[in-house]
Amino acid sequence: MRPIIFSKMDFSHSNLFGYIEDLQELTIIERPVRRSLKTPEEIERLTVDEELSDIERAVYLLSSGQDIQGTSVVANLPVLMRQNPAETLRRVLPKIREVLHVAGVEMQLTAAVSFLTVLQEESVSIHTYSHSFLQIILQNLEHRDAGVSNAWLETLLAVIEALPKETVRHEILNPLVSKAQLSQTLQSRLVSCKIMGKVANKFEAHVIKREVLPLVKSLCQDVEYEVRTCMCRQLEHVARGIGTELTKTVVLPELVELARDEGSSVRLAAFETLVNLLDMFDADDRSQTVLPLVKSFCEKSFKADESILVSLSFHLGKLCNGLYGIFTPEQHLRFLEFYKKLSTLGLQQENGHNDNQLHLQTLEQEKKYISVRKNCAYNFPAMIVFVDPKNFNLELYSIFFCLCHDPEVPVRYTMAISFFEVAKLLNSDVYTIHKELVTLLQDESLEVLDALVGHLPEILELMTNGGENSGSESKLLSIPDLIPALTTAEQRAATSLKWRTHEKLLQKYACLPHIISSDQIYYRFLHRMLTIILTNNVLPVQKAAARTLCVYLRYNRKQEQRHEVIQKLIEQLGQGKSYWNRLRFLDTCEFIMELFSKSFFCKYFFLPVLELTHDPVANVRMKLCCLLPKVKSTLKIPTDKHLLQQLELCIRKLLCQEKDKDVLTIVKRTVLELDRMEISVDAFQKRFYENDLLDQEKERQEHLLLEMEQLEKEKQKNEGRSTNNNDKMFEKKRRDSKTSSVLAKSINLSVSGSSSGTSAGKEEKKSKLVRSQSFSTQLLHPKYSNIDKCPNKSSATGYTSSVSGMGKSCMLSFSDDSFRTHSAGNSGNAAFPPSSSRNLFNSADPKNNGNKESQSRKMSM
Repeated sequence: MRPIIFSKMDFSHSNLFGYIEDLQELTIIERPVRRSLKTPEEIERLTVDEELSDIERAVYLLSSGQDIQGTSVVANLPVLMRQNPAETLRRVLPKIREVLHVAGVEMQLTAAVSFLTVLQEESVSIHTYSHSFLQIILQNLEHRDAGVSNAWLETLLAVIEALPKETVRHEILNPLVSKAQLSQTLQSRLVSCKIMGKVANKFEAHVIKREVLPLVKSLCQDVEYEVRTCMCRQLEHVARGIGTELTKTVVLPELVELARDEGSSVRLAAFETLVNLLDMFDADDRSQTVLPLVKSFCEKSFKADESILVSLSFHLGKLCNGLYGIFTPEQHLRFLEFYKKLSTLGLQQENGHNDNQLHLQTLEQEKKYISVRKNCAYNFPAMIVFVDPKNFNLELYSIFFCLCHDPEVPVRYTMAISFFEVAKLLNSDVYTIHKELVTLLQDESLEVLDALVGHLPEILELMTNGGENSGSESKLLSIPDLIPALTTAEQRAATSLKWRTHEKLLQKYACLPHIISSDQIYYRFLHRMLTIILTNNVLPVQKAAARTLCVYLRYNRKQEQRHEVIQKLIEQLGQGKSYWNRLRFLDTCEFIMELFSKSFFCKYFFLPVLELTHDPVANVRMKLCCLLPKVKSTLKIPTDKHLLQQLELCIRKLLCQEKDKDVLTIVKRTVLELDRMEISVDAFQKRFYENDLLDQEKERQEHLLLEMEQLEKEKQKNEGRSTNNNDKMFEKKRRDSKTSSVLAKSINLSVSGSSSGTSAGKEEKKSKLVRSQSFSTQLLHPKYSNIDKCPNKSSATGYTSSVSGMGKSCMLSFSDDSFRTHSAGNSGNAAFPPSSSRNLFNSADPKNNGNKESQSRKMSM
């Protein structure tokens, strides 16, 4: 249709008819609407008196209404049964029974669902249900439409589980004898097969042997392959019902005969039933009966019967582990080679040439081969158990590589789902599949990435910390190419339209503080999260990025970097030009209150949040008012009394100056909620005990991060100072070597003693620093985030005392000048809490002074 541009319309004779045609095309949209309208006669015929009750209206519509009205009544049957079951059973249900004889497919399907809903809701007793509904279900089982028949059959199978045994025997099992005869229709015999499988779990073994097994044998020998296939699939339920002995003598011979049937579908059903019943066969049955059948299946699958190939590849893992105890080494190797062949089926032929060098396969065959390789990927964890994880690198790594690099997405998707199971099984050898993890992270399909992300934190933890025998060198070497893969995966998810995958990925990236160092997170991931908050247009993605950023900030080990991030959050979000950014700042503050201590929030974010009470956008003020109760809960009295006064002042201003009605309503509601709140005090209270304990643990961990940062700085300083002192001592020793031998011996002894003391202190400090770093690693682990598993206060005290002891050991030096310099440098540091600084940097140590005086006296002697 040509566009109509009124500013350039030409009303000449040649163009006028063109515009008329365009207008006629526009009217086509209205024609179906006009045709769908009902005539007055139809409206009158569909109109029902409003004064009729629900039961009377249902009876009227079933008697004289149209099919669509009758279907509506049948769909509403569960509601009528809940409201008035007696009248519904007396008046409505007989009408439904009459209508179903001539009803169409839609009403039949609706009735089957409604009858099942009535059973599940237990609107009536099971005795009443069997008396009123069961006969209607049985009458419609043999409907000429297969879909309707299956719908009624599903309802009957659900009813059989709830019915008492005697009712099942008289109403279902006895009539089943005639229904299963060869003279009955194919549909009737198929229904009988499925009922046999359900009834087998209802009765004792001797009842099944006497009344059910003869019918089962008859149906297994039916002339129609559909009946034999259906009965073969029900043999598993029959075997579970009759027990091990009867299964061995009755069911197993039938399965062996069906496994040699001329119909491929029958052979397939027999094979799958054999695999599912492996746990019911003893070792003799497995080795003498099942194993030869399985070997023949495997041999025929490539040559004469490819129809079984897909099913064989799906059950191969279960089959190999089920027969593991009876395999000889040769058979074990044979089945492993068979699995390897299936894993590359369709990718290359036996002679090693690619498919494009041979004749092209049909599309159906290609789909079959893709399904086979997908099933091999599904069974890969089971095959690791089959060959033993210790032999993975030798036996299965090449197959793992091929499946992870398969050209088809479904195969790689399945490998991504099972990757975590593979990593758990490999344990200490998990580093061998690191390259495949990088490959799947960089996969071109986002479906593969989405499947891998589900267990990404657990996989990364296994990659970096897996197993006691995995060397630290392999762990360290695995990180450099892992980080680019993670950043590439996030960027690909960000540029796609699948924002849910991007959100899921950002949520899982919150595990990175337990995997890689703080500096790597800061330079490669933290600023990226801030960029996503500022530029992305999807709210769930922004919130996921904000929470992950707060987690990175929580475990950042450098105070300078933390201050920089906090400043950016306040300036670019809290004081941003876009009201959307200011809303995200409030979301970020919620995550800050969740992850950090109350004192941290009050120190950095309390006042910037209150500044938004003057925001020009009503939505920002509205969201702030909803957040104020949480903000108030972070205060402690009397420490934060001045912040409480600021909060009350802002609320008064909102009450007096707010002009927006919606905001004012929320302000008033918030004021009432704030009045009911009780502020916690610095001391512990019983009603806030758990919250205060959790907050104290958060605050303690934040102080530990500061202390560890300071210890690292001190370590670097002391290492540089010890290097200078060693150089000076070497020069002094060289000059004094020219003096007398007695004096040289005394000097050498004193110098060696002091240097050994210094090295001992230095080694002690190094060991304690390692312990503090290992403690920080435990601190960052997710299982330590729970309050029940957090270290108690005594552990914190012990840690502080060890740090103070380290500080004292660092005071040993060779001269008074260096001692004074060291003390002065430490006393000026403000990164520690007051108590910690007093313990760590107490320069007045009489023991150390005394040791120095004694050493000087020895030197003068």
